[in-house]
Amino acid sequence: MTKEEIENGTADMEIDQREPLNGERSELNAVPDDFNANYLKVYYGKLFPHADIFKWMSYGNDGKHPGCDESYFGRREFSFTLDNDIYLRFQSFNSASKLENSIKEKCPFKIDIGPVYSVDPAKRHAYAQSGNNVFTPVEKELVFDIDMTDYDDVRYCCSGADVCLKCWTLMTIAIKVIDPALRDDFGFNHILWVYSGRRGVHCWVCDAKARRLTNEQRSSIAEYFRVYKGNENSQKKVSLTSSALHPFLLRSYKVLEEFFEGNLLSNQSLFSTEERYEKILEMIPDESITSELRGKWQDNKKSSISKENINVDRWKHVKKILKSGKQKPQGLGKCVEEIVFSFSYPRLDMEVSKHMNHLLKAPFCIHPKTGRVCVPIDPNHCEEFDPTAVPTLSKLLEEINMGGLGTDDDAEWDRTSLGKSIRFFRSSFLQPLLKSCKEEIENSYNAKLQHSKTSLTW
Repeated sequence: MTKEEIENGTADMEIDQREPLNGERSELNAVPDDFNANYLKVYYGKLFPHADIFKWMSYGNDGKHPGCDESYFGRREFSFTLDNDIYLRFQSFNSASKLENSIKEKCPFKIDIGPVYSVDPAKRHAYAQSGNNVFTPVEKELVFDIDMTDYDDVRYCCSGADVCLKCWTLMTIAIKVIDPALRDDFGFNHILWVYSGRRGVHCWVCDAKARRLTNEQRSSIAEYFRVYKGNENSQKKVSLTSSALHPFLLRSYKVLEEFFEGNLLSNQSLFSTEERYEKILEMIPDESITSELRGKWQDNKKSSISKENINVDRWKHVKKILKSGKQKPQGLGKCVEEIVFSFSYPRLDMEVSKHMNHLLKAPFCIHPKTGRVCVPIDPNHCEEFDPTAVPTLSKLLEEINMGGLGTDDDAEWDRTSLGKSIRFFRSSFLQPLLKSCKEEIENSYNAKLQHSKTSLTW
């Protein structure tokens, strides 16, 4: 499969099986890094897990059980973003094959998933003409969107859409704070974390009770996680006013403190310059303390302390003086915690979580700016996740070339670096979810049968 064949769309997903000469392999199989719509034809044809997405979005309503809702999947909204920013909303499909065929035909640059509506979203206009307001969302996963750009005031290694392992720690912290709370505080079990493909993470909470939450209930859950309330003009973005931290915040602080002191202090050089440490001193509402710290650090400008250690040492100064037993003005007691929360607590896009009709990018899409796959993240090992090592579209095409034609088309992805992500999606998320969904359908069906028998008896 040559560069010209891919770019012209004439490759028809054929694989060059000629064994390259020594030293020739990388050149033969190399695929340009530039994002190309025709690369997507190969990806959607060979690697994208169409069947798994259908099984997930069906939640057991696949027509195989008499108690399932066969209209369920057909009432789900899909949105396709095509080349040149052509945006197709309210796409719907009543079978796995129709979803797959449409994706392969249109090769969307992005696939967004919306809610399940009361009626087929593709026929919404017909229902609107009837005069009855029956087109309304009835189910949607509880979702969270965390974007690295919202941390630009507390990271110094990158800005905007750029990320590296130093600032990616902030996404690791977000997962480690939010995931346990969703499970322990709200009782959710079926949670999927996904790399956005560029600069953030998405969370899908897929339990039945989560999908059926009202907008008001979603807002309440989102507000539960809301601690960071500042903007670029606010000096104090976190205010912990109560005498004791809420149990959730106390658990969160243990995570934040570990990463703040063990990682962020040095990697982001939070105290390395006057401009940076002044930002922290502004959070301390006591001029005598800030003057004392400022004077000490300015006197030590020519100290032999290394840049790495200076951040740790200056933070120790802050903690020591704020945690001392001296009389402190009101509001100073929680200052250390407030600084840590300000620099490391998850910053959610609240509106994404509050509204049922919000769209969110599907897992396993390709990000058109980076070419990276939106792969799932294991929350139990999220500190090991490296966004710079995520498979790219060009890399996957090279791996297809290197592997040659397989005997089982369904396992084509298993011979690429995408295989690990799809296997994790299936075993850790999809299979337990479907087991739970089928049990719910079975129990509901049996309950209806029992109710019918009881009614007939009367």
